[in-house]
Amino acid sequence: MVRRASGPYAGRWTLPGGKVEPGERLADAVRREVREETSLEVEPGDVAAVREVIGDGHHFVIVVHHARPDGGRVTPGDDASEAAWWPLGQVDGLPTTDGLVPLLRAAGIV
Repeated sequence: MVRRASGPYAGRWTLPGGKVEPGERLADAVRREVREETSLEVEPGDVAAVREVIGDGHHFVIVVHHARPDGGRVTPGDDASEAAWWPLGQVDGLPTTDGLVPLLRAAGIV
């Protein structure tokens, strides 16, 4: 997980993610965003959950993937002030982005 360095939700923990670039496949965007924010290489797996977040001036479509680490060491980068592995049982007690814990719970992850 990463702690966001800037808004929206600066200071809160969330999953690495970001925009899919034009022409970029979703799995490639997952690899790139995780690498940019955590320095980890991952192999994306199946989609675990999908959620829309609509607010003033933004509309995010969040697609959570299962992923397997495939190299690298967790260090913050890009938009992250911190990056860390968290035991799933502790995620519920973290200051997270709105709706993250229910999303992970619905996906059977926490």
